[in-house]
Amino acid sequence: MSKLQPKHTCIALMVMLPLFASPTWLPAQVVGGTISGTVVDASGAVTPGVTISIKSAATGVATNTVTNGVGFYSVPNLTPGNYDLTASATGFTTYVRSGITLAVGQELVLNLTLQVGRITAKVEVTGAAPTVNLANSTLGGITNRTTVQELPLTGRSWTDLAALQPGVHFVQNQPSIITESNRVNRGLGLELTISGGRPQQNNYLLDGVNINSFTNGGPGSLLAGNLGVDAVSEFSVLTTNYSTEYGRTSGGVISATTRSGTNQFHGGAYEFLRNNALDARNFFAPATIPPFRRNQYGASAGGPIQKDKTFIFGDYEGVNQTLGTTVIDTVPSSAARAGNLSTGTVVPDPEALRYLNAFFPLPNGPVSGDTGQYSFANFQNTVENFFIIRADHIFSEKDRILVTYMFDDTSQSEPDEYAFTI
Repeated sequence: MSKLQPKHTCIALMVMLPLFASPTWLPAQVVGGTISGTVVDASGAVTPGVTISIKSAATGVATNTVTNGVGFYSVPNLTPGNYDLTASATGFTTYVRSGITLAVGQELVLNLTLQVGRITAKVEVTGAAPTVNLANSTLGGITNRTTVQELPLTGRSWTDLAALQPGVHFVQNQPSIITESNRVNRGLGLELTISGGRPQQNNYLLDGVNINSFTNGGPGSLLAGNLGVDAVSEFSVLTTNYSTEYGRTSGGVISATTRSGTNQFHGGAYEFLRNNALDARNFFAPATIPPFRRNQYGASAGGPIQKDKTFIFGDYEGVNQTLGTTVIDTVPSSAARAGNLSTGTVVPDPEALRYLNAFFPLPNGPVSGDTGQYSFANFQNTVENFFIIRADHIFSEKDRILVTYMFDDTSQSEPDEYAFTI
C-alpha cells in the first residue's frame, strides 16, 4: 500500500487594526473595507466638523470620526458586512443611512448632503450603496456568503467560484492523477489563469495572509480543493488594475475573509453523500460503474464571548472518500513463465520464476504472445479533516485584534501497481 500524508497548518498572526482618518493619506487595504466621502450642505459648500458614526449591524460596534477642514471623512479597516451610518453636526438635521453593505477590500465612496435644521431631527435614507466604483479603476468582482454557500460545488471547494468572474478560466491541462510528477510540481490546488496570466502568478489571501502552495500555485489538499465553505464570509477576485498594496504578484488576487462571531449565536450542521448509484456512467467506462462513495460532513458555530467586545467563530469539515477505478496492467503469461516463449522454448530459471510469481500476478484477461492483461479494481481511500477558528476582540473604536487559525490534514492510500500481496 502507498500512503501520502501532507499536513498543512496556517496561522494568521494577530493583526492590529488602527482606525483613523486623514485628509491626504489612506492606509493600504487588503482585507478590510473603507467607507469615505465628502459632506456638504444644501448649497454644496463643504461642511467640516461633522461627526460620522459607522455601526456594524452584526456586532453593534461603532466607529467614529470627524470630517476635516474640507469636509472629508474616511473610516478604513472595516470588517466586511452590513453597516449603518449616522452624520450629525450642530445646526443640521441628523443624517441616518442604513443598509450599507461593505465587501472585502472594497473602497466605498458615500458623499452626504446635510439639511439645515435641529440636530434632534432625522433624515433617514434606506437603500443600496452606489454600485459604481468611484475610488479606483480596479477590475474584478465580489462573491458574497449566500453565493458561496448555496451554489452547488463538486467537493465544496470555495476557490472554484473564482471562475464566475470575467477573465478567469480553469487551466485544462492539469494532470488528473494527484501523484504524477507534473501535478506535484505544479501544486495540488486548482489552477486558474486570470487575465491571461500564468497560474503561479496569482496571489491567494485568507484574512490578509498569503496561502499559496509550495509551488506558488493555488492552495489545495490531496483532493485538490479547499474546504471551509461555511467559514467563508465572502471573497473577491481582482483581475487587473489593482493597487500596489497587494504586491507580490503580477496575476490576479483572490482575497477571502472568514466569518466572525456576532452578538447572536448562530450555527449549523450538514452532511453530503455522493456515490456510484447517483453518478452517471462515463461514456468510455465499462458497463459497471466503478464503486465510489464520498461522505462530506461538518458543523459551524459562532457567537459572542463578551457582547460588543469579543466574538468567536469555528468551522469543522470532514471527508471520507472511497474511489474505485479499473486498472489494467500487462503481466507475463503462464506460458512465458514455463519457458514457452513466442521466440522459442527455454529452460526457466527457478530464481527468475520465483521473482515472477512473487511480483507479477497471472493474467485474468486476454493473452497475446508472452504477455496478458491483468485487471483489478483499485480503491483509493482518502480521509481529510479541516477546521478553522477565528476570534475578534474590540479594545476601542480605534484598536482591534483578529486571530485566525486553520488546520488541514489529508491522508490518502491506494494499492500498489498490481494490488498484489507477497
